[in-house]
Parts: sequence; structure tokens; C-alpha cells
Amino acid sequence: MNRAAIDGTLHVENGLTVLRFERRLAHPAGKVWHALTDSEALRHWFPQDVTADLRPGGQMPPRVFAYRWGTDLLRWELQPTDDGCLLIFTDTLTERGEAARDGAGWHVCLDALQAWIDGAEAPAADRWQQVHPGYVERFGPEAATIGPPPSSRR
Repeated sequence: MNRAAIDGTLHVENGLTVLRFERRLAHPAGKVWHALTDSEALRHWFPQDVTADLRPGGQMPPRVFAYRWGTDLLRWELQPTDDGCLLIFTDTLTERGEAARDGAGWHVCLDALQAWIDGAEAPAADRWQQVHPGYVERFGPEAATIGPPPSSRR
């Protein structure tokens, strides 16, 4: 496993375990925002179907948003750059033991997001198995006490 390919980091913030990813994308923030918030776009990369109850006329700044997904808090931030945008994604976890599992999962989801936006082929079906050992190595055994997720819809 190429260690450089493991781009998720793990830290403790206010006593909570937080996974963090930063991805430079060669697309304008508006295009990435659409991929993050549109139900049809999410089907191409997010691990499950998403429906949102966004009220008509509601305002949402197209740069930062956060929501609960199960017990986790997911936060998405876009920062425009000269050549596209920087996506900063954090997942505040309930248990440290799921960090390697979820780190590998989000790594694959972000790979799929980038591939979809680029118009490229989605990651291989075994991508999670390829990157998971790198997350176990990076985060340590205490971050890998919760096993692999059940099969996803991919």
C-alpha cells in the first residue's frame, strides 16, 4: 500500500475523535457543491441513498454545511482556489475503534466523488480492502477495534 495514498488524518477535538480529509479538486466550488448536496449526484458516491427536507426558500451558503448521519457528525467545507477548490471533510465519530474502518470508507467515497466529478471510472469494488490496512497502520490498533462495514449497495 502506498502510504502517500492514505490521506485521512485522525485527531481528538473536545474529547471527540475526528477524521479529517482534505482533497484538492480541479473543479469550481459550485460544481462540487452540487455533487455534495443533490440527491441524484449523491447516488454516484455516497454510501447510501440520501433524502433531505430542505424547505423551499431556505438559504444555505454554498461553502459549509454539517449534519448528523446516524451518530456521526459530518461536516463539508469548500474553499475556492485558483485551480478549483479545496474540499475539507470531517467525520466526528462516536467511537475511536471505528476510525480505521470509517477512514477507509470515506477515503473510497471521496475517491468515488472525485471520479464522478472528473467523469472518470469509479474506484474498484475492492478499494476499501486496499486502503484499510494503511488506515489501521496510520491510526493504530485502538482505532481498528470495530470491523468492516456490511456490504454497501455498490
